[in-house]
Amino acid sequence: MEQLIAIIEKGQPFFNAIARNKYLKAIRDGFISVIPIIIFSSIFCLVASVPNIWGFYWPDDINNALWKCYNYSMGILAIACAATTAKHFADAQNRDLPKNNQINFISCMCAAIIGFLLLSSDTIATDAASGFNTTYLGSKGLLTAFIAAFVTGIIYKFFIKRNITVKMPEQVPPNISQTFKDIIPFSVCIAVFWVFDIVFRAAFGFCFAQGVIQVFQPLFTAADGYIGLAVIYGAMSLFWFVGVHGPSIVEPAIAAALVANMTDNLAAFQAGQHASAVLTQGAQYFVVCMGGTGATLVLVFMFCFLAKSQEMRAVGKAAIVPVCFAVNEPLLFAAPIVLNPVFFVPFVFAPIANIWILKIFIDFLGMNGFMYTLPWTVPGPIGTIMGLGFQPLAFVMLAIILVVDFALYYPFFRAYDAQKCAEEAEISQEELAAKNAEKAAKLNDAFQGKADAKSVAAGAAAEAVKADAAPAAAAEATATSDLNGKRVLVLCQGGGTSGLLANALAKAAKERGINLETAAEAYGNHVDMLPDFDLVVLAPQAASYLADLQKDCERVGNKCVACRGKQYIELSQNGDKSLAFVSEQLSK
Repeated sequence: MEQLIAIIEKGQPFFNAIARNKYLKAIRDGFISVIPIIIFSSIFCLVASVPNIWGFYWPDDINNALWKCYNYSMGILAIACAATTAKHFADAQNRDLPKNNQINFISCMCAAIIGFLLLSSDTIATDAASGFNTTYLGSKGLLTAFIAAFVTGIIYKFFIKRNITVKMPEQVPPNISQTFKDIIPFSVCIAVFWVFDIVFRAAFGFCFAQGVIQVFQPLFTAADGYIGLAVIYGAMSLFWFVGVHGPSIVEPAIAAALVANMTDNLAAFQAGQHASAVLTQGAQYFVVCMGGTGATLVLVFMFCFLAKSQEMRAVGKAAIVPVCFAVNEPLLFAAPIVLNPVFFVPFVFAPIANIWILKIFIDFLGMNGFMYTLPWTVPGPIGTIMGLGFQPLAFVMLAIILVVDFALYYPFFRAYDAQKCAEEAEISQEELAAKNAEKAAKLNDAFQGKADAKSVAAGAAAEAVKADAAPAAAAEATATSDLNGKRVLVLCQGGGTSGLLANALAKAAKERGINLETAAEAYGNHVDMLPDFDLVVLAPQAASYLADLQKDCERVGNKCVACRGKQYIELSQNGDKSLAFVSEQLSK
């Protein structure tokens, strides 16, 4: 096992490079930006559909109003994603451009939207009016949206980098100059999409978005099989095990399928058919990642209530609330689970077992797959039941998954608990021996009526410590007082883990009367926020982005730092240390 982990660790720089790839990051960040649309629309979907399970149907006017809100949000998901992906891709491109010659991401977003519409929609004309065909403007058009965003960003960079723009006199206001500067790249983008659309439709007789779906459909089908699901979610856990954020690498490749399959499931359910897709966003959030990557929900309860080791119990108590809300970094880094050979097997195979159980229930027992999307922070069991529409089989499946996860983790948990107990017993014996030796020395001194040089020195040292305690405390107070008026931004992959440290800093500062402003955000959404902060802290799972973050921070003149796993957990649990850490970074 150690050899296997060593081999995997050797590939970590390669995995980090993949995670930092600007195309994959743009997809991931662009997709994260539209998650509120998916969640918002699913609320109306839940309200409209779930009552049907108990035989209640809304009146037609209410039902139509509910579905209108769903269709007008989820129905244009790809349009929004074309814009957000173009924005994040433009941010990545700007890192390689001079500060005074940057891509205007708003213009880039507009060009990407128009380009996407050209590639994905047909004109519908009637005697009364004309409009767009919306078939591929929702989840089915996500792949085309990504392509449109990348093409737009590449064209913009080509022209901006070479200063092939309309240049205005210095007397013209900057906002007006920027408008003319964007004319050439914007026009070229639209012309490229327009010509390509004409040629493609003439050659194949349908739009590009339909062609993309046809090309990738076999891959989506294969990914929804037992082997495909095992490869996808086994890889996600494997990357996380070596400290690389697995979803950053795997999710961009399947993002379109995750949402499209959810939409297909809902459509099939409404048509009275079997919702058979397994690879969905809900399945990933609430079945595969129940408690976080590695399906660690049952494990944190073992740590908290079954462990004999004091250290494991302490970790369990500290991590149980975050893990219940799918933020499992406190457990991953404090236990640790990451790079811990004891937990390699269950951490990788529990998610695979969970998704296979879901597939068995869908394929053989006729249960419908996930149709509704909820926030990823909803506790796993609740998200499972709601995402599956309160189907009776969902309760049975959930119970089986929890039992299987418990069975997979328990032997390895017991082995680790025994190992930790042995370590604690060893330490306790050493401490006991030291205390006995100290007592013996004191008794001997009392009996002799004198103290040797060593005890005198020890006493002097103790007095010195007491004497220095007050100045040290005063020095610490002075150091942290320098934080008044400072602003700290904490970044992680999804915005959950970053909240642990941001909240700890805010609480500690408030208790000590320090005016310190903190915020937590997902990496990728930080670019426009940077000028408002003095220090940016990267959580461990986002540490591979440090080089890119340094470039971003250099542009605005602030500082950044990345934390290690256990260091981050310790800082998030100790207010004094977190404040001292921030003070130290700002003073460099």
